[in-house]
Amino acid sequence: MVSELTDGVRAAEFCRQDGYAYRFDWGPEGLAALAPHCEVVVIVDVLRFTSAVCCAVESGATVLPYRWKDDTAGAFAAAHGAALAGLREHGEASLSPTDLLTLRKGVRLVLPSPNGSTLALTAAEQGVPHVLAGCLRNATATSVSARRLAAGGPIGIIAAGERWGDPAGPLRPAVEDLLGAGAVLWALDPSASISRPACSPEAAAARAAFLAARPRLYEVLLDCSSGRELVGRGWEDDVATSAAHDVTPFACRLDEGEFSLAR
Repeated sequence: MVSELTDGVRAAEFCRQDGYAYRFDWGPEGLAALAPHCEVVVIVDVLRFTSAVCCAVESGATVLPYRWKDDTAGAFAAAHGAALAGLREHGEASLSPTDLLTLRKGVRLVLPSPNGSTLALTAAEQGVPHVLAGCLRNATATSVSARRLAAGGPIGIIAAGERWGDPAGPLRPAVEDLLGAGAVLWALDPSASISRPACSPEAAAARAAFLAARPRLYEVLLDCSSGRELVGRGWEDDVATSAAHDVTPFACRLDEGEFSLAR
């Protein structure tokens, strides 16, 4: 770790991972560092936002991300002709990727989330030309779409992580998002070599983490902190749905505030 920083602040230019095709960072700060320099940004929030987006798109639905479910979310949904996601406990469409696999085709769903949803909207606001929702389910499909959209430009992968305490609390790096990001990075650069690295050191580390966990992704997700929380709620099925690797050919792209099938 750098021990002495100019005026106590790390200069942003040192965090851009310049010179690499594929870059990786965490949360809103990482997004702010990479967004101005990437043609495509892939948001990864495996448990559960981007897995939920993927499953909804697999069903033929459209997802409208929203930062958090507050008093304005209902009015936003009504104004956009969409249903507002609720609580799984109440039998409503929710952040549960398992349930969203059974959505009716054509449904428009407002899906609030303090992490993945917020990052996706922020990336668009920061001028990123193309924003994708990546997860384990669509890792290779996301990489194919990202390469096409980037047209040779840099691609940034942002792991959402979780928050300690309330949604405004400090970032808690989440292993499931590291692995989901690594899966996309492996698909982007499956034949990485030391002589011609396409991944930045940060991206290469995420890629290596995925490769190490790949033989037992479900077990790893089940036993990580976020997985244990879901199991404690009785939602082990969401862990299994989210841990499934490369089971769909669909990539999910944010266009004018809506996630749908990337074309």
